This record gives sequence, C-alpha cells and structure tokens, in this order.
Amino acid sequence: MKPKALRRGDTIALVSPASPVSKENLELALSFLEGAGFNVWQSPGVNRLGKYLAGTDGERAADLMEAFTRPGIDAVLCSRGGYGCARLFPFLDLDIIAASGRILAGFSDITTLHLALNRRGTPTLHAPMALTLSNQKAPWVYESLLTGLTGGTAVPTEAPTGNCVVAGSAEGETVGGCLCLLCDSIGTPNALETQGKLLFIEDVDENPHRVDAMLTHLRNSGLAAKASGIVIGEMTRTDERVDAGIGGSPWRDIVRDRLADLRIPVMTDYPFGHVKDMLTIPLGVRARMDAEAGTVEFLEPACI
Repeated sequence: MKPKALRRGDTIALVSPASPVSKENLELALSFLEGAGFNVWQSPGVNRLGKYLAGTDGERAADLMEAFTRPGIDAVLCSRGGYGCARLFPFLDLDIIAASGRILAGFSDITTLHLALNRRGTPTLHAPMALTLSNQKAPWVYESLLTGLTGGTAVPTEAPTGNCVVAGSAEGETVGGCLCLLCDSIGTPNALETQGKLLFIEDVDENPHRVDAMLTHLRNSGLAAKASGIVIGEMTRTDERVDAGIGGSPWRDIVRDRLADLRIPVMTDYPFGHVKDMLTIPLGVRARMDAEAGTVEFLEPACI
C-alpha cells in the first residue's frame, strides 16, 4: 500500500480540504515545487474562499477525490490546514484514496486524514504545506520535504535534535500529528491507534490547561501508555495563552507531569509541527527514537 515516490517531471496536486488560502500565499510554494522539477496541478477550489472553509463539504471532498483519481497526478499536497477535514468523511471513499498510489502530504488539520489512511495501511507525510512555505525556511526544511516525497529516509544533519524527558530508545510504526485532532478521533471509525507505535504529538494556540486535559485524555483512554515511545514537537504559543481564571504551567512541565511516569521514552522539542522550521515526518512507517540523543531514525520510506 506504499505510494509512489516522486521523480522529476511528476505532477503534484495542490488541494484545500480544510480552510481557504489566498493565491498570494501559494506563490512561493509553486516556485519551490516547480523549481524542484515538478509540475503542479491546482484543484478547482484551491483558492475558493469561504468564512472558515474552502467551500462546502461536498466541494472540498470532490476536489480531494479528484486529486487522488485524476489521471496524471502523482502526489497530493494540501495548501493549508485550519479546520474542516473531519467534515469530509461522509463524502470520501477512503479505500480509493488509500489504494491510489499517491502520497498525501500536509499537517495540522490534515492529521485527520493521516489517521484514516494510516489505519488502512497507507503511509503519509506530516509535511510543510503551501501556506507553510509562503515564508522562507531553513534549507534543511526543503531538503527534508524533498527527501520524503522522493522516497528517502535521511534526516538532514542540520536539523535540531529534541530534548530528553524520559531516557531510552524505542522502535515502532510512526503515528500522530496535531494533539487536539488525535483526541477528536477517539471513538470514531478512524481513531488513533498507538499499540507498540511511536506517537508523534504537536499543537498550536492551545491554553496550558487544554494541553493538560488532552494529554490526560490520552492517559485515561490508555492510548498514551500503549505507545512504545512519545516524540513531542512543540505546543506553539501555549505558554503565552494562560487563562487568567485558571492559571497554567509551562507546557514542558505539563508534558513531564502527564507523561514521565509511563515508563516509556519521551522527548520534546523535536523539530516538527507548528514551528518556524519543520522536518517532514513519514507516518505509518517503522522508526526508532533515542530520547537521550533527541533523535529519530526512519527505518523505511513512506513511498517507493
């Protein structure tokens, strides 16, 4: 079920399955992709503007299905996250998408689609999107994205390492994404599964007590303890969002409080997610983490 790895001359579909994005915010991404030797097909609604969704659920789902079924397309890159992917499930044929041979790349709200495809045995890429690339990034960000799209596994040597919370090494299939969406999936047909897996977690603009609540939910559901190890990126802008009526602790202290006693390796600040510079993380593949070294080694590619 592994998708096809890209080669020069292949075509990447650019779609907006969640919130809208402007044409101006696509320019740098288009320049990068075309400069790397790829053709870009823009879905009919990639610039469709709505209140907080890029069109109706039916329109966005139709765009996504076309990207995975239209002849001549080799991969699908989301323009941005935001909100809305979970609303698409009644309109999608996930089995067709999973068997299409086309890699899905994106993050944030795209976590919902990653979970659904990974459950079907299809790897995906937790990767920068067009909106992410609308600002200049460190060179290793582009290197990592191209490595993922073309079937590589190497982590750029220039990328930062993580910080150890609980020492140890662990191996397993990668799964995860945006924390709030991982929690939202619980109880649905496309729920997060963690047994023996490396769980990757990050989020943005959540109050400290909400980070605590969501990590607590992963504990209470048993999902946190079932993981072989936990790799946390960053809870971006959480420390600035303390609720005056509730108070809050720094998010790294919350992570230690909620996860350190699980007796599995845990690290924070691994460079992925809603950070300025982010690695592309293959999901649904075998990997090994070393919490003390702050590193992850991907043992197989997401696409071949």
